[in-house]
Amino acid sequence: MKFPLPDWVRPVGIWSGVVLLYVWASWGLNLDLDLISASWPYMVDFVSRLFPPDLTVLDIAWRALIETIQMSLWGTTLGAVLSLPVALASARNLAPTWLVLPANLLQNAIRSVPSIVLGLFFVAATGLGAPAGTLALGIYSIGYLAKFYQEAFESVDARSLESLRVTGASWLQVAQYGVLPQVLSLVSGYTLYMFEYNIRAASVLGIVGAGGIGFELVNYIRSFEYPKATTMMLVLLVVVTVIDGISSRLRRQLEK
Repeated sequence: MKFPLPDWVRPVGIWSGVVLLYVWASWGLNLDLDLISASWPYMVDFVSRLFPPDLTVLDIAWRALIETIQMSLWGTTLGAVLSLPVALASARNLAPTWLVLPANLLQNAIRSVPSIVLGLFFVAATGLGAPAGTLALGIYSIGYLAKFYQEAFESVDARSLESLRVTGASWLQVAQYGVLPQVLSLVSGYTLYMFEYNIRAASVLGIVGAGGIGFELVNYIRSFEYPKATTMMLVLLVVVTVIDGISSRLRRQLEK
């Protein structure tokens, strides 16, 4: 005989589990609040060394930033083109079962490799500079764009796909005429977001010598020229903010 539980039991159980999860996570962090509070003078000293910005390197910053945008543009385009077949092969409503598993495994494998490792790999292959960064961004983008595209494909109305199959349409025709027209705006929005993200990611790849503004930023920090590093960060902030605004407006237009 089953006894119905009170309505409050389920939410209390869920929230208790969430609290226990965070308590467990905090044990692994080994936070030392006394050490953090004693470190404030050092943090303030570091920040004070960043100002005022050294604007004499502004021309270097803009040239490096243009290279970063070029890397992000080509890297995102490469990733988007290669992501499309991977996403189609991963979509459960389009691809056969035997293909879905390896395609999803490929996505997971790419996402598990940090962008810095990809940067190191392509620096070893092509040498220091923008080509290595572009290739690293392109491969890195596949792991995320393929997943975004897959989610978009799987959200398509199943009845429209079934009607195409009934008429004898092939798998490629179903994808071309039944899926892509419905998800084009969503896929374009995801691609714009990835381009925006890759501009930030390109600055991180500079740590391993993969070109762009990140390369200059890391060199200035390593040589303790903090005011020049601040100029690089401010230029990057301005451009990322502008691109974010433009990208958000374009995504809203695509949604309409």
